[in-house]
Parts: sequence; C-alpha cells; structure tokens
Amino acid sequence: MSQVLTLWEKVSPLPQGKRIFSILFAQKAPYFATIRPRFTEIRPHRAELVIPKRRGVHNHLKTVHAIALCNGLEAAMGALAEATIPADKRWIPKGMEVGYTAKATTDITCVAETDPEHWTRVPDAGGEVPVRVRGVRGDGTVVVEGVIRLWVTPRK
Repeated sequence: MSQVLTLWEKVSPLPQGKRIFSILFAQKAPYFATIRPRFTEIRPHRAELVIPKRRGVHNHLKTVHAIALCNGLEAAMGALAEATIPADKRWIPKGMEVGYTAKATTDITCVAETDPEHWTRVPDAGGEVPVRVRGVRGDGTVVVEGVIRLWVTPRK
C-alpha cells in the first residue's frame, strides 16, 4: 500500500484527521496549498477533495478561478494515482484536457476516478492511464470536467 493511502487510512479517522492529512499533502507539493484542499475521500481508483470558495481563489467575477479548479483536479488525481498505482510502477502527468461548463460560485468538490483495468493493461515499456476528473458546485452542477492523462512506467 502506498504511503499516501497508508497515511490517509491512519490519520483520516482521527478528530481533525482529514484536515491534518490535507495540510501534509499540500506540503509535499506546496503549490497545492494555494487552494487549501480539504480531502474527503481517498481510495484506489477514487479521490475527492473540496476547494473552499474564498477570496484567494477568486477571479474577476468573484467565482473560483479556472486555474484553481485545475489545481484541485490535479491534487485529486495525484492522491488517486498514489493510492492506486502498483508498487512496481511510477507515474507522471502527461496532459490535461478540461472544459468549463458553469460558473464556480460555491465551494467546489473535485473528484478523480479511474477504472481498474487501465492500470493492469500498462505495458512493461510504459503507457497512458486516463483519469476522469470533474469539479462540482454545491448544488450538484458540474463546473469543470475532463481527463488527466498519466504516463505510467516501471520503477527503475
């Protein structure tokens, strides 16, 4: 089991455990701290976090900025990848395609999901794993959705 998943399973049930985990995760990749992610779920093939709507992530319309949304999607994808990837493999993002479908006027829940067979079909020379991502407003409206493609290779 990965360090991220082990830490999540150990810390998240504790009082303030999800908050502590979220702070630690953001310290590993400090740019994530700019959105103050609050993880709510991490397990193989799925991760979910919330970006609080606050002035620090606003655009000129006072909605959550598009790049803050992408930052949240990438953080969710990273947690999913760490919780899912086989121990003998490593990953790096290869590309992201997203579409903005509505204004992000509330806190945004970012979700990343994959299918198990995508991880088992990676050839020994390396291959792509698509991660479906979406950001959802408090009323259930999807505000951003897309795919982050990972390049997965054997560990050296």
